[in-house]
Amino acid sequence: MKAAFAFLVAGIGLLAPTGAQAHHSFAAEYDAKKPVTLKGAVTKVEWTNPHARFYVDVKDENGTVTNWNFELASPNVLSRNGWTRHSLNVGDQVTVEGAQAKDGSQMANARSVILADGKKVFAGSAAEPAPNQ
Repeated sequence: MKAAFAFLVAGIGLLAPTGAQAHHSFAAEYDAKKPVTLKGAVTKVEWTNPHARFYVDVKDENGTVTNWNFELASPNVLSRNGWTRHSLNVGDQVTVEGAQAKDGSQMANARSVILADGKKVFAGSAAEPAPNQ
């Protein structure tokens, strides 16, 4: 019985580093020196681990629409900061502040989101501590 338990613990130990390595740091993917503030309509919400995400159609000054991908914290962190899975809904008009991806793509790490009702919520960005912590 002790041998079986030892094998189980060893197996878990081999798997644990894999998950930790798959998780990226803010600095590896986003550039804090590339702040963005974008307004548009929410097109999709993914309330999943390790990071929740949402997508927004942003219209530029020429009328061209681009779909942006915004990364949030994990659902657990968002819940502790007052979010629910229904805080963002498809069609909601939002303003998002964050840091753009280093590769210049239409992806950003959201810092805060101003919801359709005007409420500003903390997005759980890895770049800044939560205001209530």
